[in-house]
Amino acid sequence: MAGIKLSKLPDRTPVKLSITITPDLKRALDEYAEFYRTVYGQEEPVVELVPHMLAAFLAGDREFARIRHGRPKSA
Repeated sequence: MAGIKLSKLPDRTPVKLSITITPDLKRALDEYAEFYRTVYGQEEPVVELVPHMLAAFLAGDREFARIRHGRPKSA
């Protein structure tokens, strides 16, 4: 529809993903959740933090972003 500034919203349907992790990684994630609580004063379960952690990791990987968006590597 012409004249609207806001583009169509992306699909926001949640997708469930099950993974198996090592005990060491589970401890580290629990420690991170505790660190988060200390910093922000709000407790969030690991399962709520992990999607945001993964998104931040992927957003911060410049090489992956370059490949994902089809831009050639500059020399």
